[in-house]
Amino acid sequence: MNAIFPLNRRQLLQTTGYLTLAFTIPAIPAFAGDTSKLPGDLAQNPMLSAWLRINADKSVTLLIGKVELGQGSLTAISQVCAEELGVDFDRLRVISGDTALSPNEGTTSGSQTMSHGGTAVREASAEVREILLGLAATKLGQPVDGMKVKDGTITAANGKTTTYWELVVGKALEREATGKGKLVPIAEHRYIGKSHPRVDIPAKMTGAPIFLQDMKPQGTVFGAIVRPPTYKATLVEADLKPIEAMPGVIKVVRNGSFLGIVAEREDQASAASVALGKAAKWKVESVLPGSDGIFDWLTSTKSTPTTWLSKVRSDGAQPAKVVEATYLRPYQMHGSIGTSAAIAKLGDDGVLTVHTHSQNVFGLAGAIAELLHMDRDKVRCIHTQGSGCYGHNMADDAGADASLLAVAVPGKPVKLQYTRAQEHQWEPYGPAMVVKTKAAVDAQGNILDWNLDVWSTSHATRPGGKAGNLLSGKYLEKPFVQPVPKEIGPPTYGAARNAIANYEFPGHKVTSHFITEMPLRVSSTRSLGSYPNLFAVESFMDELAHAAGVDSLEYRLRFLKDQRARDVLTKCAEKFGWSSYEKKPNRGRGIAVGRYKNLAAFVAIAMEIEVTRRNGRIRVLRVVGADDSGEIVNPNGIANQVEGGIIQSLSWTLKEEVKFDKTSVLSRDWASYPIITFAEIPKIDVVLVDRPGEPFLGTGEAPTGPTAAALANAVFDASGARMRHIPFTPDRVKEALRSTGG
Repeated sequence: MNAIFPLNRRQLLQTTGYLTLAFTIPAIPAFAGDTSKLPGDLAQNPMLSAWLRINADKSVTLLIGKVELGQGSLTAISQVCAEELGVDFDRLRVISGDTALSPNEGTTSGSQTMSHGGTAVREASAEVREILLGLAATKLGQPVDGMKVKDGTITAANGKTTTYWELVVGKALEREATGKGKLVPIAEHRYIGKSHPRVDIPAKMTGAPIFLQDMKPQGTVFGAIVRPPTYKATLVEADLKPIEAMPGVIKVVRNGSFLGIVAEREDQASAASVALGKAAKWKVESVLPGSDGIFDWLTSTKSTPTTWLSKVRSDGAQPAKVVEATYLRPYQMHGSIGTSAAIAKLGDDGVLTVHTHSQNVFGLAGAIAELLHMDRDKVRCIHTQGSGCYGHNMADDAGADASLLAVAVPGKPVKLQYTRAQEHQWEPYGPAMVVKTKAAVDAQGNILDWNLDVWSTSHATRPGGKAGNLLSGKYLEKPFVQPVPKEIGPPTYGAARNAIANYEFPGHKVTSHFITEMPLRVSSTRSLGSYPNLFAVESFMDELAHAAGVDSLEYRLRFLKDQRARDVLTKCAEKFGWSSYEKKPNRGRGIAVGRYKNLAAFVAIAMEIEVTRRNGRIRVLRVVGADDSGEIVNPNGIANQVEGGIIQSLSWTLKEEVKFDKTSVLSRDWASYPIITFAEIPKIDVVLVDRPGEPFLGTGEAPTGPTAAALANAVFDASGARMRHIPFTPDRVKEALRSTGG
């Protein structure tokens, strides 16, 4: 459902005539077991009616809380539903990310859409099919054994038939899942394991207005925000009267240091916001450490150390030598091509409806309710596709700002979209990090002791129902205080994600140094700490292999005991042609492997690059990725995610860095924050390892860390220069070459 401000539950029932799993069967007590043992997101949403509706018009409505961010998840989850429910794919209608209709599946993040959401839909669909088969057995007087289902038609062994739609009559049945539904045998799969065309692509290819940024519902007025010049600035004075008299201005909103405009047209809102920005007077503080000083700041600022792994070597042998290295990751943006936007309307019924491309509509709805001092049930958020970001960008802020303006003009849909400078300067960045590694090795280069320490601020400041995590919340007359961030612990971690190497070492210690203070605004970006940590781990493994005089693939296999990790690594090397690679001047190869979060997808990356010593430029020639994401639902979808993760990681690792001085962020456009271009994207081959019957594993974030490390390792192979400071800009490459005499 992509319509602006769609129907609520009652209106949907009245309009479409669906019946929610309505079965004329003897009363069955609701499942009274431990719902926490249900798989995936079914544990938090155990009612089968929260997921599926069998409609009177012979369609099926699938309701999910996870949302489409361009990763193709709605297609894959629909494939799972169609498979296990036993209906044709085209019968499905999908409602996704609507706080009034969908089950609350929290945030679409962490590559958990399939492992949590897909698994829940699979189990719910299988159980509903079992229930319907039981109903058919009663109606037809035939045993369930021997019954077949095809597109909602049930055929008994004696040839008698009935349909889902003939069975669904009477009052709605609210029934909790048991998690004991019988899955369709792998040999009978029609959709799982097949590359079904993505449902979201046709509209995108034809330019249909499915993106929030393109939408303009009837009666839309336009909002604009005036941001302070710096994080710590406070509004001292603002003369609103001249702004209120400007053409088309409907309302000027001031609340403390928050300034906003509502106008009839977008250009009028923009002009008024520019004028108001010039007229406003601010008190400005200079308190930032600057981008050149951020790494010293991280290691010297008060932090809380937590040791996540401490495995002490028992043999007591003296190492032949100790090797150390430090790896640096700067602040990095989400870099959404389209700036964040939202549409909000305060209805006559007092309900505020917000169209948003937030990755957590439920958390945003709670935060907006707190921000506006409204009852939670009076705020409805509906996910609408926007430009991609894979993390916590300004989508939530746009929803909140549009809401602040909408309540000032009740009854009018207010559309707000940030300027490029606002998006670049105010989004929550991926945190800067310092990773220090140290290894004690024997005379053959075998690792005896491995130590890793990581310094970082928070990776998790999503709204989560808290107005203090919304940007404008801190600038109101009665400001909301941002909650003190907490480190994310096992099994998924935040700053320490993938800090524990997926290798077997006799001694292994990992410590994170968590800093609650945040010089720049930060939050979740794709893969959180996994990207810099795997960059460090896999770069350091390469350094140790070189020091031992051992091929880097062979060296990894010495310590890699996980068979699935070994499989993706060897398949990647085979596809790349590792054993037959012929060295050429200024060209090199690199390889790396990782298991995302040490519990999700396995990904290995190999690449060939070329370094131009004269100007320090790196050209990536070709990349091979091998992926094991468990049972594959949509092969093309997984391959697309691996390709996308590789491309984004190359952009981060080659180009991206937020620059800032003592006062404010200096990266305000694509010139001051460049990203990878189409011409720079290399040839990419992806090898998929299918594991039918194994759990779904998350894919999208898994390639980022191995890609960065493979690139660094390839640069060393090509030039002898070790790149430990992201991004690998031409100046840094030339500096590294000079340090090696190259």
